[in-house]
Amino acid sequence: MATVSLRQVRKSYDAQEVVHGVDLEVADQEFVVLVGPSGCGKSTLLRMIAGLEDISGGEIAIGERVVNEIDPKDRDVAMVFQDYALYPHLTVFQNIAFSLQYRGVGKAEIARRVAEAAAILDIESLLERKPRQLSGGQRQRVAMGRAIVREPKVFLFDEPLSNLDAKLRVQMRTEIKKLRERVRTTAIYVTHDQVEAMTLADRIVLMHNGRVEQIGTPEDVYDEPATLFVAGFVGASAMNLVAGRIETGAQGCGVNLGGESRLALPPGRYDAHVGMSVTVGLRPEHLHWAGDSAASMLAGAARVVEPLGSDTLVIFDVAGHELQARLPPRVVRRGGDPVRVAIAPESIHIFDPATERRL
Repeated sequence: MATVSLRQVRKSYDAQEVVHGVDLEVADQEFVVLVGPSGCGKSTLLRMIAGLEDISGGEIAIGERVVNEIDPKDRDVAMVFQDYALYPHLTVFQNIAFSLQYRGVGKAEIARRVAEAAAILDIESLLERKPRQLSGGQRQRVAMGRAIVREPKVFLFDEPLSNLDAKLRVQMRTEIKKLRERVRTTAIYVTHDQVEAMTLADRIVLMHNGRVEQIGTPEDVYDEPATLFVAGFVGASAMNLVAGRIETGAQGCGVNLGGESRLALPPGRYDAHVGMSVTVGLRPEHLHWAGDSAASMLAGAARVVEPLGSDTLVIFDVAGHELQARLPPRVVRRGGDPVRVAIAPESIHIFDPATERRL
């Protein structure tokens, strides 16, 4: 079983603790993505799993074996780095085969494994080239091929797409998805790009300031963000976060954003919090164009209009708040145009501003 267990794992540099007691269980053949902003501790955590960083406290186990004191080469993991780390004087074949030759694997077995990895990654025609003759995407495939031939218990990816341009990143995400279907090995993947995390992960570990904010499926962290940080980090467009107050009236429980701007809340869910000042989360894609008769509507004026073809990003003012909405093309054309949007009560997120936790 290629499970990975982290139990109260900590990392300190002198008196500065940078990873604070992380607990994580990665199942056999699961693809887990560690995501968060730069400096949140995700790459440090990955390097501790690989054995490239000593841990300051806690325990790391791969399978049934605690690996705290085991050398990186003996942990049976393979790591793909963001800078490819290829030997410039070796051919693609030699780069992929290097670790097998180092371990004394026979020539016939090396040839078989390299051919198999090259076929999986569609780099068979590149085996005699040197790294300088390859594009960035091709170099990253070679780096992944070098990991595949090891046949490790666990794959570790440290921001492998960050050096590629936007188009190549999309293409390589697809290639990694395909690779995932063909090579069913436990994988832990680090990125600062939440789109990569959402599209690749079985589960996401969202980190902030060396702590785990939330662990869950992509749907979990999108539909029910546990904290204000998760709410603001996850989503193609940042969630609108505004101050409000929960109140009750003739139409039931709702949240007032100021003045006449009031949104209905799901019946019964927030009755215990009536009168409480809260932070309200509204995803731009959940704000839809509304007619004058919409019962739960926000009305304001557009400040910035950004046509994107399939939809339009509109920044508008409501009750002193600046909000973003992703609306159908051409319903709002220019700054100053009226904006009328509504949102389903189930799509409204409510947070305690003191604890920053979801209510």
